[in-house]
Amino acid sequence: MLKIFLVALLGSLALAGSATAVLVSPWWWAAACPLLVLALVAVHDLVQRRHSVLRNYPLLGHLRFALEALRPELQQYFIERNFDGRPFDRDTRSIVYERAKGTDAEEPFGTELDLYRMGSEFLTPSMAPRSVRSEAPRVRIGGPECTQPYDMALLNVSAMSFGSLSANAVLALNTGAQLGGFAHDTGEGGLSEYHLRPGGDLVWEIGTGYFGCRTDDGDFDERQFAEKAAHEQVKCVSLKISQGAKPGIGGVLPGAKVNAEIAAVRGVPQGETVISPPFHRVYSTPRELVRFLARMRELADGKPVGFKLCVGSRHEFLAVCKAMLEEGSAPDFIIVDGAEGGTGAAPLEFADNVGLPLGEGLMAVHNALVGVGLRDRIRIGASGKVATGGDLVKRLLQGADYTNSARAMMFAIGCIQAQRCHTNACPVGVATQDERRARAIDIPDKSQRVRRYQQATVKSALQIIASMGVDDPRGLRPHMLLQRVNPHTVRSYAELHEWLAPGQLLASAPSSWAADWKSADPDRFTH
Repeated sequence: MLKIFLVALLGSLALAGSATAVLVSPWWWAAACPLLVLALVAVHDLVQRRHSVLRNYPLLGHLRFALEALRPELQQYFIERNFDGRPFDRDTRSIVYERAKGTDAEEPFGTELDLYRMGSEFLTPSMAPRSVRSEAPRVRIGGPECTQPYDMALLNVSAMSFGSLSANAVLALNTGAQLGGFAHDTGEGGLSEYHLRPGGDLVWEIGTGYFGCRTDDGDFDERQFAEKAAHEQVKCVSLKISQGAKPGIGGVLPGAKVNAEIAAVRGVPQGETVISPPFHRVYSTPRELVRFLARMRELADGKPVGFKLCVGSRHEFLAVCKAMLEEGSAPDFIIVDGAEGGTGAAPLEFADNVGLPLGEGLMAVHNALVGVGLRDRIRIGASGKVATGGDLVKRLLQGADYTNSARAMMFAIGCIQAQRCHTNACPVGVATQDERRARAIDIPDKSQRVRRYQQATVKSALQIIASMGVDDPRGLRPHMLLQRVNPHTVRSYAELHEWLAPGQLLASAPSSWAADWKSADPDRFTH
């Protein structure tokens, strides 16, 4: 390997310089000493297991850490940005790194958030805070049709496929989930041995390509699905309708990443770019979707079944709700993916312009289910830019029962956002199928980072909830989240948004919902 050759060459030059200094002239120590130091550092970088970037880029990788040390001065240049271009209130990536490494601590000075910026949000502390719960609550997933319910954690690993991620990255994520007792969504790329081997709880995601349960011509294969859904680690099954970063189009896996192993897992030709269809073959109407979900639950022997979507037209989702009512069947959970969600490969125009942001999508789904009287039996997951305890609490207030995180979990295993995911040349071995690069991920170390990050973030969320005077996340209410609407006015979510009463759409739809409710047809999707 080139890096080993270069380190060996550096060591050889250092030894040669030292020998020359001893045998010829002590003046040679001026060159030999720096070379010896560099050689020792390079060897240490190669053998250490803490930093993937140093294992792949000995010596050169230290430039990254030098820039991190200058973060306060360079922050505005390198800062993370939300989907609408506004900066985060803090360097979210640093928060994740600190928690993953177990070094998260309070910092001096005040907030970096502009509290007077239009659209800024803040949670309301109580004058009577509560004690922080010693154990994190779980969310029971499973309606009346489910015979094997699952207790979901408040924060879980969101959908990321094997193929997009390396085998070591998947192993680290699933081992972290197993150690921490939370769930790991497989993504749509199939169920691999790397998901199953560590023993962590899995949410098996099935996309439009039906990878891992597909026929030769690309249809859904019931036999393969039932066989794999029976794995003990598979706790839930999720049908992916759309993804936040690119709703309305299928996923893409470049042919350079489709090696023999990935081709076997997905059931596709080796070396060819894999493009998932934009639509499902198994349904074409809301009613057919509801019936297929019921069939999936039957094939999965009663395990919880749900679907994931980036919300678009409200009346289309209401059409699905009408189909649930008429069929007498409903999914056990729905995962709402926000348009601000990330991905390794998506057209920029889609990422910037298509789909509802997570908050709006959550409130639309929550209110629709409340309005038709189904909210009590269907749990809602939130996926998209969830990284901190504050993010988690806000999503619960907007209608979610639990959250999933992808990008922050990638940070926890070493992602540095080099934005080389689509090139198969990820510098830290996370988003690549290059075994030499992926070897930089030390699974025991990175899995502990995943566990620490998840536990610290959930703990932070519980601390915030207790400060708001609430014992349990289920006690959170919309009036507890405030938003600045202009330089002089702040309104709560209870005032800014409409919240339906249980069964209100069935009794008498309010004027703001009436047109969507009337146009919703359980036998067709219309836009």
